[in-house]
Amino acid sequence: MSALSPVNQTSFTDLELVRRGKVRDVYAVDAERLLIVATDRISAFDCILPTQIARKGEVLTALSRFWFERLAHVTPHHLLTTDIAQMPEQINRHAEELRGRSMLVRRTEVFPVECVVRGYLAGSGWKDYQRTGEICGHKLPPDLREADKLPAPIFTPATKAEEGHDENISEARMREIVGTDVTAHLRDTALALYRAAEAHAHARGIIIADTKFEFGRAQNGEIILIDEVLTPDSSRFWPASEYEPGRAQSSFDKQYVRDYLETLDWDKRPPAPPLPPAVAAATTARYFEAYRLLTGHEL
Repeated sequence: MSALSPVNQTSFTDLELVRRGKVRDVYAVDAERLLIVATDRISAFDCILPTQIARKGEVLTALSRFWFERLAHVTPHHLLTTDIAQMPEQINRHAEELRGRSMLVRRTEVFPVECVVRGYLAGSGWKDYQRTGEICGHKLPPDLREADKLPAPIFTPATKAEEGHDENISEARMREIVGTDVTAHLRDTALALYRAAEAHAHARGIIIADTKFEFGRAQNGEIILIDEVLTPDSSRFWPASEYEPGRAQSSFDKQYVRDYLETLDWDKRPPAPPLPPAVAAATTARYFEAYRLLTGHEL
């Protein structure tokens, strides 16, 4: 890994900034396309941390590209290219800053729900199960342990929040938001994507405990997969060789950062505390290892 300076945010006077999310800066290219730039910002407990994770944006972009291509047989997606040389001139002139962390994508009307799929009992799902025996309306068997594999993957949607916490909702509530037909399509597609990805990852030594997908309606009316896909930011990746239900698992994702933050006297409200350099460097290493294992290549 080369020691490049982390990118906290981008700003271009000749590109129109559409929005700045927790991690991504999104620019308008034209009526049909957007530029999505993955910075090295990291969020935890829905707060953006003041410390960046070096080269994190490169991992998110390269891994999303890998999954978009690998899962294209399951659903169409928004990615046009990650090659700066194939992008318009107004982007190409910023190649040095954008290379490796940028996606040219189709514009869509984004559905305002996170399509979460869980194959294992962890995170907020584990907390909900302990309290109610259910997750988002799914009644689960009694006496499950933390990190147990579920009898079958379950679809547990959530509302999307630019600020503050996403909220787990039931499929019934999702139908009220996006309609019955769209809910069924998104659920079935998300489950199919998870099953295909989990099978690949498991063969490569990684358990995908859970993940979230986003979808949008393209200008031709087609429902397509958007945003990032199956990255350490949007998924829980556990090393299969160390898997042991009944406890929290070691991981290749930002759970490592969450675990560090849990040791601090912090109320999980902004401003978030900085990360020590050693924690930031170890997080970069985990992201790179996830990419290597899943793709079979070095970044």
